[in-house]
Amino acid sequence: MESDTIAGRASLSWYSHSDEGAHGKRTTTLLTSEGVAVAPEEAGALWWRRPRADQEIAAHAGSTHERSLVNNDCRGALGGILAAAFDGQWISPPDATDCAADKVYQLAVARDAGFRVPRTLISQSREEVTTFVRQVGRTIVKPVVGARGPSLWTRWIDDPEAIPAESFEVCPATYQEYIEGCRHVRLNCFGERMYAALIETEELDWRPDLQVPISPWPVPGDVRRHVSTVLCRLGLRMGVVDLKLTPDGQPVWLEVNPQGQFLFLEPLTGEPLTEHFADFLLSATGTSRNEQT
Repeated sequence: MESDTIAGRASLSWYSHSDEGAHGKRTTTLLTSEGVAVAPEEAGALWWRRPRADQEIAAHAGSTHERSLVNNDCRGALGGILAAAFDGQWISPPDATDCAADKVYQLAVARDAGFRVPRTLISQSREEVTTFVRQVGRTIVKPVVGARGPSLWTRWIDDPEAIPAESFEVCPATYQEYIEGCRHVRLNCFGERMYAALIETEELDWRPDLQVPISPWPVPGDVRRHVSTVLCRLGLRMGVVDLKLTPDGQPVWLEVNPQGQFLFLEPLTGEPLTEHFADFLLSATGTSRNEQT
């Protein structure tokens, strides 16, 4: 069910009592992207991925207030209905997904789990940033949360004193020590199974250019244990983790995206991530692909 196309068609219905409505005892009906009506009560697993998107139709609404109403009511209805009707396995639970998306919180959890994490400052003070840069040396800056729209890539901040204080004060940003090295790891965790890719590039942020060496990366046992500990403490059943390897091979935790992109790695590494993820979803319901077929 595409969470940004709820508006503009009869996408969902929920009844407080089972003897009401057009579907007899079915209290909830959701319309899939293909127009098929499904009952969440009958589902064994639910992949809760990015449900807060704005509605496509809302872009054509007449006023800011109207757009806000459409977007908020669609989000609220979907989230509330599923919370009331669905009783299977969440991938991952909404409250855990929201909490784990907090990059500040997850850094603290990763550090407590045994990972090395970059020295980090969250601030909107030029004085604090200047002192931090002097202490840690080469420093990068990136958003604390970010926003919909064009991506804001990770950047260097070499001379904070040359930037007006007002620019810092607009909103907080994340300042981190730069981790030396050119080997980045994208680690996909589907339950207890992990599939990682090694991305080799001299660029600070590897995302804009995937025309670089990318290969499968066997996940060492200690990394596997630390990642499992982090995800367990965050309450996540899945997660897409970004690590960076120092020149001597030490993994450094950067972040986990509770619902990160992973399918782009399938053609680049040859790893059948679609099948792995399908197996993971089926295992959450206690079945397998063989039983489905």
